[in-house]
Amino acid sequence: MLLLFDFKLFNLLQDPDVVKIQTLVIMSKKKLVVIGGDAAGMSAASKVRREQPGREIVVFEKGRHTSYAACGIPYFVGGLVERHEMLIAREPAVFREKQNIDVRILHEVVRIDAGKKRVQVDDLSGGRQFWEYYDELLIATGASPVVPDISSIDAAGIFALSSLQSGIDLFKFIAENKPGKAVIAGGGYIGIEMAEALADRGFEVSLIDMASQVMTTMDEEMTRPVAEYMVKQGVKVFLGEKIEGFEKDSEGRVRRVLAGSLNLESGLVILGLGVKPNSALAREAGIPAGAGGAIKVDKRQETGAGGVWAAGDCAESYHILKKRQVFVPLGTVANKQGLVAGICISGGDAEFPGVLGTAITRFRDMEMSRTGLSEKEAGELGLSYRKTTIESPSRSSYFPGSGRMTVKLLAEEKTGRIIGGQIVGMNGSAKRIDTVAAAITAGMTAQQVVDMDLAYAPPFSPVWDPVQTAARTLL
Repeated sequence: MLLLFDFKLFNLLQDPDVVKIQTLVIMSKKKLVVIGGDAAGMSAASKVRREQPGREIVVFEKGRHTSYAACGIPYFVGGLVERHEMLIAREPAVFREKQNIDVRILHEVVRIDAGKKRVQVDDLSGGRQFWEYYDELLIATGASPVVPDISSIDAAGIFALSSLQSGIDLFKFIAENKPGKAVIAGGGYIGIEMAEALADRGFEVSLIDMASQVMTTMDEEMTRPVAEYMVKQGVKVFLGEKIEGFEKDSEGRVRRVLAGSLNLESGLVILGLGVKPNSALAREAGIPAGAGGAIKVDKRQETGAGGVWAAGDCAESYHILKKRQVFVPLGTVANKQGLVAGICISGGDAEFPGVLGTAITRFRDMEMSRTGLSEKEAGELGLSYRKTTIESPSRSSYFPGSGRMTVKLLAEEKTGRIIGGQIVGMNGSAKRIDTVAAAITAGMTAQQVVDMDLAYAPPFSPVWDPVQTAARTLL
């Protein structure tokens, strides 16, 4: 009987469904440690929890907040968002109580020991240090603002927005000190959004950029109207100027900004000079770095170390058109990479398909967006391309609220395939970049874009959508 029982058990264990169940049970016992509790980290942790309800998941977050909308910080500072709590999608307590995810805020991971599969953690509130072991590790440490090593960079009133807490600190500083003048260092997305926020609050705003244009991810002729509009709205724009240092007052607060020939009085400075991946922990653990110094990953978000994954602004991304890895720190990318990592960690099969660098922002009523390749990028790749730039009303020209918009498209010379798009215009213009991004992703030609059955009604668009009008001129 015993031999017969063993034989039946042996046969049972060969059943594919039983093997699958066994695998899931074994995997659900594996401990997952996540470093970083924002977009990528919590997207992955939540996905693993949904797939494996019994798995032990520990998340270490060095700040006080989890799952917050960092892109909303300028609008909180500017007053469009009434309370910072509105930017938080899910509090740490909710993850603990409703999802059984052990989220520990004010816990900073200071070392990864990939060989022994453990991380060293500083409890910032309790003042102790300890090791936490893992079976699988997800690094989701995000990115940090670029802060130049120049004189008096430590002055009070100089802010680099890196987290929700930094936005809260900025808001508090403005309320307590009431500075009337502000300088924005950098004319990228954060710089333009913060210029809007502070101008709306009545500040005298100056924006400085060492480049000859704002929005360097776009072609210069497309960004010229943006700078001109900002000037008309009262912002002083200084291009081709590099910030060299600051001066403090007797209380240690910033009072002047020194940049080339400029000497600007200012009680508040916002650094919008770009970001760099928080990949030092991984590098120190021997985990390879990739594009832009970000953590090297494959399409499943796996690193070169066994059982270690990475996602979000600390990790590199595959560019669909450039066909190589790049560093693209965007919230949309972080959430998608976190989901892919979560699927794979929980035993599924998924791949991150790649990025096009699609981005959008605004300054008051002027909107700007881009996707795919700029002319500079296409040239660097050695691509032969056609280009066109058209102007169009954003709605039917007779409809109230219609404004002008400019659309630029690039198409590959040989195939006619769309490879890039940029849009600048008034309200209702820039979100059309999604049509261009969809066309590039699908490998569509200019003719196929013209043939698309897009929606039309006078409050939304001319009868020929401006993107299709641009595509027609390419033909």
